[in-house]
Amino acid sequence: MTAQLEAPARTRGGGGLAGGLATMVIGAASSQFGAAVGAHAFGSIGPAGVVAVRQMVAAAVLIPVGRPPLHRFRWPQWWPTILLGLVFATMNLSLYIAADRVGLGLAVTLEFLGPLSVALAGSRTGRDLVCAFGAAAGVYVLVLPQGGSDWYGIGSGLLAAVCWASYILLNRLLGRRLPGLQAPAAATTVSVLLYLPVLAWLIGSGRMTGAGLLFATGAGVFSSVIPYAVDLIALRRVPPRFFGVVMSVHPVFAALAGLVLLGEALHPHEWLGILIVVAVNAFAVTPPRRTKIDQDLSGTA
Repeated sequence: MTAQLEAPARTRGGGGLAGGLATMVIGAASSQFGAAVGAHAFGSIGPAGVVAVRQMVAAAVLIPVGRPPLHRFRWPQWWPTILLGLVFATMNLSLYIAADRVGLGLAVTLEFLGPLSVALAGSRTGRDLVCAFGAAAGVYVLVLPQGGSDWYGIGSGLLAAVCWASYILLNRLLGRRLPGLQAPAAATTVSVLLYLPVLAWLIGSGRMTGAGLLFATGAGVFSSVIPYAVDLIALRRVPPRFFGVVMSVHPVFAALAGLVLLGEALHPHEWLGILIVVAVNAFAVTPPRRTKIDQDLSGTA
C-alpha cells in the first residue's frame, strides 16, 4: 500500500542538485525577509496573531493551487499531513516568540540546530561531517552567544529547531506521497484549523486591522507560501542531509534582513560568520574532484 503511494524518485544529477540549491536559497531569503516583516506586527497582534494570519494567507494561496483531494487521502498520507500541520503551527509560533524575546538572529540560529541535526544524522562521509560542523562554526561566530540569556526565549528557539528537523523529514516523505503542492496545502489546512480561535479573537477584539494585518499578511506570503512550496520542490531533488547543511544560510539571511528592515547593524564577527557559512555551503555543493585513477577505473568499468 505505502509503496504504491510513493512517487517515482527523480534523477539527482548535477542539474537536479543545482536546481534544488537554487530553490533552497530562494526559500531561505524569502523566509527571513518575511520574518523581519512579521516582527513589525508583534506590537499590535502579538506573535500568535502573526502566525495565525500567516497560516490563513498560506491556506488562501496554497489550497486553490494545490487542490488537495482530502476526501481521497489514505492513512499513509493523512498521518504525515496531520503531523506536518502541527509542525507548521508550533514551529512558526515558537520561532516568533524566540525572535520577540532574544532577537531574530539568535532565534534563527537556535532554530538552525534542527536542520544541522538532520545533516549530522544523515552523514555518510567525512566530507559531510566537515560541512555540517563548518556550518555550525560559522553560525556560532555569527552570533557569539553569551550568558545572561532569556531562557524562555532560548527554549522557544530550541523547540523551533525540533520542529524544523521534523519539517524536513515530513516534507521529504509527503513529497513522495502527494504530487504538486498538495502536501503543504493540506498541512496548512490543518494548521489553520488549530489557529481558528486566535483568528476569531483577533477579529472579535477589533485588532485585525491596520498596519499589523498588512505586515502579518506580508509575512504569510514570504515566510509561508513561498518557502513551503520551494522547500517541497527542493526536497524532491536533494537528500535531507544536504538540505540540512544548506539551510545554514538562514541565519545569514536573518542577519541581513535584520540589518535592512529592522536597523540591526552587523558587527565584524557577524560578517565573518557570514563568510564562513557561505564558504561551507560552496564547499558542500561542489562535487569532490575525481583523481585520474578514479577516472581510469570508471572508464574501464
